[in-house]
Amino acid sequence: MRTHDDTWDIRTSVGATAVMVAAARAVETEQPDPLIRDPYAKLLVTNARAGVIWEAMLDQDMVAKVEAIDAETAATVQHMRSYQAVRTNFFDTYFRDAVADGIRQIVILASGLDSRAYRLDWPAGTTVYEIDQPQVLEFKSATLSENDVRPATDRREVPIDLRQDWPAALREAGFDPSARTAWLAEGLLMYLPAEAQDLLFTRIGELSPPGSRIAAETAGNHADERREEMRERFRKVAETLGLEQTVDVQELIYHDPDRAVLADWLNSHGWRATAQNATDEMRRVGRWVDGVPMADDKQAFSEFVTAERL
Repeated sequence: MRTHDDTWDIRTSVGATAVMVAAARAVETEQPDPLIRDPYAKLLVTNARAGVIWEAMLDQDMVAKVEAIDAETAATVQHMRSYQAVRTNFFDTYFRDAVADGIRQIVILASGLDSRAYRLDWPAGTTVYEIDQPQVLEFKSATLSENDVRPATDRREVPIDLRQDWPAALREAGFDPSARTAWLAEGLLMYLPAEAQDLLFTRIGELSPPGSRIAAETAGNHADERREEMRERFRKVAETLGLEQTVDVQELIYHDPDRAVLADWLNSHGWRATAQNATDEMRRVGRWVDGVPMADDKQAFSEFVTAERL
């Protein structure tokens, strides 16, 4: 169970979820007409050795194998893969727009196995700060370096837990609070309790001059019964396929009914924010998956929120 001071590496707890996300990016990259390209995702997944269930996500035939056992779970697996591609594409575009507007200071919160500092085309003078657990950052940079992969711009690690005084650590790494910044909180908020989410964005606001930007993925809201049903379905499929589940993602997430609606919170705290529901974005780019449970309940799916500091 989560505690206020828990920690992890790339193979345990929240760290292992980054492997799952990278596996989805790797699968998308190998599609005939990929929505995104991450040439380093598969390398990171195979070197993480976080468990067979995560490496199994690299299997292009996984959806077909699951469909033979449970069609609804197969649709959910395909949705998860498509969703990660759509999410990555949305935030890649966000960063491209930010640097096109002249922003040269980037902060990726809980960066995990995010490879944007290596794979995006950054203008000269751009600095990308990555904040995450020390062992997670160390694994990524060491793995890529050992395979002769170098950042495409000035990449600076900030090895600290976001529940600690990360603003001070960010400044120590060279962050300039007077410069416009583009922030990203992707795959993060569901792992924070409500009050920690508010504190995170309060701190970001304190470090963001007018014209700064922020993008974030919110947490979908599933009913307790639905979460338990999904957990049981995945457990049965994993057992049938002989895949050991080393991490139960549902146990890592804070299902907090008091969590603020992020776009509303930002709009009332000095930002101009808009939100795009993930289902709408998936349909917009032609990646919606039919057969996904609760497709008509938009609250069960995340939102992609973007905002500009006023």
